[in-house]
Amino acid sequence: MEILQLFSMVLLLCSFSSLLWVVFGRWRYRNCYLLEYVCFKASDDRKISTELSGDIVERNKRLGFPEYKFLLKVIVNSGIGEDTYGPRNIVEGREECPTHDDGLSEMDDFMNTTLDELFRKTGFSPEDIDVLVVNVSMFSPAPSLASRIVRRYKMREDVKVFNLSGMGCSASLIAVDLVNSIFKTRGRTLAVVVASESIGPNWYCGSDKSMMLGNCLFRSGGCSMLLSNDPSLQHRAKMSLKCLVRTHIGANNDAHNCAAQKEDDGGLVGFYLGRDLPKAAVRAFSENLQRLLPKVLPVRELILYAARAARQRLRRSKADAAAAAARVNFKAGVDHFCLHPGGSAVIEGVGRSLGLSNYDLEPARMTLHRWGNTSASSLWYVLAYMEAKKRLKKRDRLLMVTFGAGFKCNSCMWEVSRDLQDEGVWEDCIHGYPPETLVNPYMEKYGWVNSNE
Repeated sequence: MEILQLFSMVLLLCSFSSLLWVVFGRWRYRNCYLLEYVCFKASDDRKISTELSGDIVERNKRLGFPEYKFLLKVIVNSGIGEDTYGPRNIVEGREECPTHDDGLSEMDDFMNTTLDELFRKTGFSPEDIDVLVVNVSMFSPAPSLASRIVRRYKMREDVKVFNLSGMGCSASLIAVDLVNSIFKTRGRTLAVVVASESIGPNWYCGSDKSMMLGNCLFRSGGCSMLLSNDPSLQHRAKMSLKCLVRTHIGANNDAHNCAAQKEDDGGLVGFYLGRDLPKAAVRAFSENLQRLLPKVLPVRELILYAARAARQRLRRSKADAAAAAARVNFKAGVDHFCLHPGGSAVIEGVGRSLGLSNYDLEPARMTLHRWGNTSASSLWYVLAYMEAKKRLKKRDRLLMVTFGAGFKCNSCMWEVSRDLQDEGVWEDCIHGYPPETLVNPYMEKYGWVNSNE
């Protein structure tokens, strides 16, 4: 009898120890570390100069003078410089008849370049990767782009692969959120996230003004990043994820339809940007901020924000939540702001809502000027600018904010793990930014479109 009781006690202790080990193991791997990221820089023969921009517009024989003038006006006021990049079929004048191979070539060029550099810089092998997430919204071939990476790099048969499409400019944070969720259910894990957008096969060749805007803003780019939950790699990490908030207001018809790929009246496919887009962005941003504030601000600022909101409700003010948020001192909880460079209006609008200075907005503005809107990868060019400028110091807190079709607003907070100073993709030009005078070659050549003539 005593032996049986002793045996039962041993079994109980073993079970309890196993439970503790499982719980401790999951707790130990609860963090998400950004080990490294590499942004894509295309070859110089793919640059979209002022001259080439004018040629591309003139090649579209469907444009009348009003549409031609409108398109040039958008380019002039876009905030984009002369050193952005486009896909080869656009540069070579084949935008009206892109092939499937054009799409694959554009993606292969970016994926192979950034992944080769990522593995070189980190010292990890493709066989070490446990999770692979690829997000390219408007090009989804079969086999998938993720499968092309698995084949080229001979990854393991048990690698967990996810291929995301249709998620828009905010897709990279969605991918990070997916990886972070996976980390909470596994032990030691290495994950690669690959983010870009397909421009070549999705160039709009029609004359609908609401669908021509994308041609003016979107440019070729991309980013590959390595993430891990392994605490033994913490000393190598650039940043650690503190929180991530996703907001989706797609249940509202206006928000769902304000940014969408569709056909125009002539049957030509393009990406439509509607009049309801600013309203949807404000609403999504406001909803996101309400959930984000408690996660990033100190208690004192939260109390002040709650008091102002209560006073607004008592006065029945028609001011929206974003206006209330403008009076929140975000800098009490955030050191750096990494904003999606979707366009000048996006940058300035978010800056006003958060009460940011020119210094805070500089990385997004300069990224738009140098690289254009590279969709899901844009945030990482902004981050690279901050790092190249040696702004990011140990324990600094960095807020990322991005928007995407659907309509979505995603944000996250990172904490810098060590002083960062890699010039990365900005290496050959960072010392010229910000210029004393931001030259706009488009204004010099096409400034007449802003006249009333």
